[in-house]
Amino acid sequence: MATYTPPLRDMQFVLHEVLKVTADYPAMPAHADVDAGTINAVLEEAGKFAAHVVQPLNRIGDVQGCQLDVATHRVKTPDGFAQAYAQYCEAGWPALSCAPEFSGQGLPHVVNQCFYEMLNASNQAWTMYPGLSHGAYEALLAHGTPEQKQRYLPKLVSGEWTGTMCLTEPHCGTDLGLMRSKAEPVGDGTYRITGQKIFISAGEHEMSQNIVHLVLARLPDAPAGSKGISLFIVPKFLPDASGQPGARNPIFCGALEHKMGIHGNATCQMNLDGAIGTLVGEANKGLNAMFVMMNAARLGVGNQSIGQTEVAYQNALAYAKERLQMR
Repeated sequence: MATYTPPLRDMQFVLHEVLKVTADYPAMPAHADVDAGTINAVLEEAGKFAAHVVQPLNRIGDVQGCQLDVATHRVKTPDGFAQAYAQYCEAGWPALSCAPEFSGQGLPHVVNQCFYEMLNASNQAWTMYPGLSHGAYEALLAHGTPEQKQRYLPKLVSGEWTGTMCLTEPHCGTDLGLMRSKAEPVGDGTYRITGQKIFISAGEHEMSQNIVHLVLARLPDAPAGSKGISLFIVPKFLPDASGQPGARNPIFCGALEHKMGIHGNATCQMNLDGAIGTLVGEANKGLNAMFVMMNAARLGVGNQSIGQTEVAYQNALAYAKERLQMR
């Protein structure tokens, strides 16, 4: 069974002796009080969470995978995943590098990236649930209306709600200009969205109270191609007057993808049957807003590579040291 030890000394060497990340912080109002001791203390606790809470679930997630109840469209994650996520939220980890304006801790992004390297090394399938939420947070922070920010960002920052990125369709992968999902104006500022999205990581699960789907779709008068795509917030549960999850929105998981790996992450086919959504940013300029989340996801994939490389090296080294050859 694979083991993992957070490479804290290596991280400290890169951060403080090579990059000297804290040298410029005094001139940055948001990070003026952050010093090396603060960063080291945070990463030490982060390493404990990754190695002691998340890593033991890696094998369980790979063996059990996720289970879809086709009657209710609900997805059950592997044993222990939801409990680990609850611990993650209780400790305030989702808020690590988020804006204090929305109850975030405001630490530098590099600290969050170090934390996620340890999470990805420990259990990539589990890490993809909260990982996508941060991308949704970034997109709404950059392009959401004041009302959308107040409604969704505090919930994403706390981890009570998670986020997804809904781009790909059965006939449309990298060429988003071929997208067929439609958004019909209702007349009250909302839209009814119809279509199908595939390969949606963390598209359905029981780990959070609500799931905030960021969905690309076309308006009736949209120009052809990628210049006619708009972005919408489509929550699993529509927030009620108090901001809590209310009525179920008709966006459902129709099937789970069968993958070579990351079995513990629910990679979903999502069906939108007139789901209610609200426009993010300007009409027909959805890619501008979505690229904020896409770029965060790209950074996340690079981070996954670092984490997987580290844990592979650690286990290969341990095996090489104990395996006897020749006589």
